Amino acid sequence: MYKSLRDVVKDLESHKKLVRIKTQVSGNLEAAEIHRRIFDAKGPAILFENIEGSPFQAMSNIYGTYERTDFLFRKTMDKVKKVIEIKADPTRLLKNPLRYLGAPFTALTALPRKSFFTPPITYGKTTISKLPLIKSWPMDGGAFVTLPQVCTLPPNTKSVMKSNIGMYRIQLNGNDYETDKEIGLHYQLHRGIGNHHQMYNNSEEDFKCSVFIGGPPSHAFSAIMPLPENLSEVTFAGLLGGRAFRYHFDELGFLLSSDADFVITGTVVKDETKSEGPFGDHLGYYSLAHQFPYMKVSNVYHKKDPIWQFSVVGRPPQEDSSFGYLIHQLVKELTGGEFPGLNSIHAVDAAGVHPLLLAVGQERYMPFRDRKPEEILTIANRIIGSGQTSLAKYLIIAAQDDDLSLDAHHIEDMFDHVLSRVDWRRDLHFQTNTTIDTLDYSGDGWNTGSKLVIACRGEKLRNLGTELPSISSNDTIKYCKIARPGVLAIQTNKWVSYEQSQREVNDLANFLKTWNLKEFPLIVLCDDADFLGETLNNFLWVTFTRSNPSHDVYGIDSFYQNKHWGCKGSLIIDARLKKHHAPELVIDQAVSKKVDQLFSKGGELYGVV
Repeated sequence: MYKSLRDVVKDLESHKKLVRIKTQVSGNLEAAEIHRRIFDAKGPAILFENIEGSPFQAMSNIYGTYERTDFLFRKTMDKVKKVIEIKADPTRLLKNPLRYLGAPFTALTALPRKSFFTPPITYGKTTISKLPLIKSWPMDGGAFVTLPQVCTLPPNTKSVMKSNIGMYRIQLNGNDYETDKEIGLHYQLHRGIGNHHQMYNNSEEDFKCSVFIGGPPSHAFSAIMPLPENLSEVTFAGLLGGRAFRYHFDELGFLLSSDADFVITGTVVKDETKSEGPFGDHLGYYSLAHQFPYMKVSNVYHKKDPIWQFSVVGRPPQEDSSFGYLIHQLVKELTGGEFPGLNSIHAVDAAGVHPLLLAVGQERYMPFRDRKPEEILTIANRIIGSGQTSLAKYLIIAAQDDDLSLDAHHIEDMFDHVLSRVDWRRDLHFQTNTTIDTLDYSGDGWNTGSKLVIACRGEKLRNLGTELPSISSNDTIKYCKIARPGVLAIQTNKWVSYEQSQREVNDLANFLKTWNLKEFPLIVLCDDADFLGETLNNFLWVTFTRSNPSHDVYGIDSFYQNKHWGCKGSLIIDARLKKHHAPELVIDQAVSKKVDQLFSKGGELYGVV
């Protein structure tokens, strides 16, 4: 059980899971480039002892591997699972009382505690410009807090149990923010802070906000954990951390985490916004500059000997992938309760999380009839109508009775299963002119796009091709490659416009109609077939982050019947880059060369990775 982030450093270092970097490092791109290299090599956590321009140390990559994430929570994970299991099914306490003997006590001791003695977080004060200002990508609008715990309370209350703590992006400098006095606050659809913001808009009270950085690892994780309405983040932080969340209020009435390393307090300007971003985000592209709320800074507190915790996001997998891994470990017992009939669900990290959701559900409606999607369609509607899962763009759901071993987390097995059984005449279900993830620029407007549910059930219809079919080139087809079994990648002309694409792809569909493509139910149009087919992750990333179902899905021998669209031949997804897409994340070559020296023979990090 960790009391602080400094405890984490000592524990990881004693187990040879941490590297110290004593050389002065710039927070402007250099620290992020070092982080990415060590993360890519599955290396240790990183303690930066000398960040240029700041008196504070910084730390990243503590969740850099699943193994290290398990290690951090090794003393509490089993206890938390037991509490969650009881929540999912209270009768388990009666069925197996010995297993759950300590669970109620665990939950009770996790309740937050007010600090009555001198809180360590108010040891000192600093300014925004003295913090380790970490900028991760060249086009970023400034430095960001990448692991913030943003805490707000509803108006007219000081009950910490009513607080909302979320991981909402904080921009520390750049753009039009007044230095040291203003910071940006970016939050997206379906975020709890939005409810508080609306309450304050209808109130005369100042919208006070506190940003916690650091503290025990469970605190950062609680800010990103999708919790049920009746379980507060402060309680969950205590559960997972094995130690109650400690807090107090400062003289201005701001809620402070007593165990955080830093706390930034400020007042959200209720009726104004400022440009926030760009920011290199977890889809592998920049989220562009948009108008978002901002805060007037009141104080920047820090504890004695604090550590600035940060991460580097980008095209997955990255360090934050471990959050998804840990969430799955904790909530898999709750799946059936949240979504009746659902056996497994998986937001695919390699596809940017929200662009692709895989699911396996039960079919119990008409077991005596021909096997076709029925109950799984009802489950799919519930998934895309609930909370964070409603942001899914593509939802592929299969029936458990077709294969009892099927699991949504086994991505390759899922695609093989679905592609060998899917009936494109029947199994495609579109929603148009709807909301999608704020960070997804594949749609036809900000937060605007479409969804496609692929609901698959039935006997195997085809074998999946693994040898390149004989297709002659034409003006559209430049190069073909097998991306994976049953998936043909076709490299074609650069995208110009949707009007031109409709002509091109429809002509291509007519051309391919004459070829035997039965073993290739899915065709992906792309800019680089070799890249798309190189790895499973490349296929997932390109296909599902660069397409908008309503605009970019076509089919060979397609038809409309009673407002239902389908196709008798292969489905075609146009995953070429479009002019309205956000720029892809590319590292700065000059910074990369500078960092090369740290990893070269004689450099400080030689032999670390």
